[in-house]
Amino acid sequence: MTEADDAGDAGPSNERRWSGDVVVVGGGVAGLSTALFTARADLDTLVLQDGVSILQRNAILENFPGFPAGIDPRLFCLMLEEQVERAGCGHRESRALAVTRTDDGFAVETDDGTVEATRVVAASWSDTDYLDPLDVDLVDSGSKRYVPVDDAGRTGVDGLYAAGRLAERYHQAIVAAGHGSQVGITVVEDADPDFYHDWVTPEGYFTNRGREVPKGCEEISEEERRRRARRAHDRLGTYLDEWEDETPVPHPSFVGDVKE
Repeated sequence: MTEADDAGDAGPSNERRWSGDVVVVGGGVAGLSTALFTARADLDTLVLQDGVSILQRNAILENFPGFPAGIDPRLFCLMLEEQVERAGCGHRESRALAVTRTDDGFAVETDDGTVEATRVVAASWSDTDYLDPLDVDLVDSGSKRYVPVDDAGRTGVDGLYAAGRLAERYHQAIVAAGHGSQVGITVVEDADPDFYHDWVTPEGYFTNRGREVPKGCEEISEEERRRRARRAHDRLGTYLDEWEDETPVPHPSFVGDVKE
């Protein structure tokens, strides 16, 4: 992965170039879920986010498994963003303007410079204009426009994927997370067919059965398991202790422009 500041008049001020394995366009639940899996698989990943997730318009998130009484959508998004950052994923507040082919993959022109990647994931509900240079097949349904994908999230353009609502999945956070994760795993397996699973297992899970630890998996000792569990619980406790309630983000028809 490389990133540098470009000087001169050939583009936006403070133009920055980046190159890596995966660019995810869209920093909502689907895009961040995709990025979580690609980054954890050691693929250099950058998320381009234009505005806040559409989930932040909701008053309370009550149907996401694992939260018995629900969770504030803005807190949920904040924790997901940190989780992806901890996995090693880059993040940039910028708008994708155009995606074009290169010899090694794709170039994504943004309002903050050009970034390049071997693979691109579109998760930017409901913007598809930046895909026009690729002549991607799109499906119009009323005022909505979707990107057709196969069962694994691949589009008709090799190396281009779509996740979440943009891929015509149900408009629910858990569905976006699930489909984004599925697309992330697809990207990982396309990039590295030897990758097995993103699993953290107890020590001996594989080796005590005479097996090598597969690529993508990790065996950890009981001491390390306890350490990670304490870290996870402490971090969650800090979030809950310090969180100050925030009102939902207004619908864009009232003010501004909010995208996922």
